Amino acid sequence: MKYFDRQAFRAGTIAAAIVVAMIAAGSRGLRYFDWALTTYAVGSIFAAFAVAYRYAVWAQRPPTKMYLKRGWKLFFARRTRRAKLGKLLLDNFVLQKFITKRSSQRWIMHACLSWGGMLAFALTFPLVFGWIHFETLASDAETYRVFLFGFPLEQFQIHSVQGFLHFNLLNIAAVVMIVGLVLAVKLRMSDRGELAIQSFADDVFPVLLLFAVAATGLMLTVSAQSMAGYGFQFIGMAHAASVIGLLLYLPFGKLFHIVQRPLSLGVSFYKEEGEKGARAACQRCGSDFASQMHIDDLKKVLDQVGFNFRFQTSAGEIHYQDICPPCRRRLFALNQGRALGR
Repeated sequence: MKYFDRQAFRAGTIAAAIVVAMIAAGSRGLRYFDWALTTYAVGSIFAAFAVAYRYAVWAQRPPTKMYLKRGWKLFFARRTRRAKLGKLLLDNFVLQKFITKRSSQRWIMHACLSWGGMLAFALTFPLVFGWIHFETLASDAETYRVFLFGFPLEQFQIHSVQGFLHFNLLNIAAVVMIVGLVLAVKLRMSDRGELAIQSFADDVFPVLLLFAVAATGLMLTVSAQSMAGYGFQFIGMAHAASVIGLLLYLPFGKLFHIVQRPLSLGVSFYKEEGEKGARAACQRCGSDFASQMHIDDLKKVLDQVGFNFRFQTSAGEIHYQDICPPCRRRLFALNQGRALGR
């Protein structure tokens, strides 16, 4: 078994180097980098390496490689409508309609986890990397200025609605996340099918880790504003540990599907192109059962993974993929009956 992949290692090294370069450039040569957040930055660099490494290994698998190749080719084809991409992004990443087919409650759960997580990451990384920092005006300590990459972006009054949102967006993200986590636990506890197949590493641990991040983040605000800073240092250490744990878990656990999800866009283009192109007819019953492009790609992938499903007959060579699924089941039953002497 191959445990080390040089190509994936190069991809991971490049990704980590890019993050380091972006931190240095975005913080103006570390001028605006907050050294108190060094552990978060180091965890982010390692996570970038691990995510890129695993993605590169995953992308080299024949089925994934085929989908990526086809997806990019179809995306850059002149006849591809860019509006289609916009609709796919809206449906899959904003509205997340693929979840609505299961239940409205599951959609709310997934939406809270997704939107809360995206909002938290969108705020945390720029702050940790030194891309965003705040300064008060020299003439007015009640007015804050926001700098992006060292350039002034906006200013606001501390006690305004705008100020409240700026200082509490991470808290809002944490509350949204907790709502999603509560619904996730409720759904898992009420679904016997989920209970039967769930494991601690893939199902329970991610929920505990996300809850720890959200809860300790909220407790930092509670400690600072309502408890006169009591326990702030301990809560801060617990929050840092949970965030770094989440970053380290991301490339190796179930949450890696966040990185894999964009491939669904290529799959959608693939299906649409298949519906427009030639169709494959079953060599046994003659029915139309799939796109010819999909069948041809399946044959290539099966060859690449070492499965030979070609059979020699009196009429010539037949591939297993040239038979529709219903006929495959019928042939299986017929052959099983012959083996039993019936």
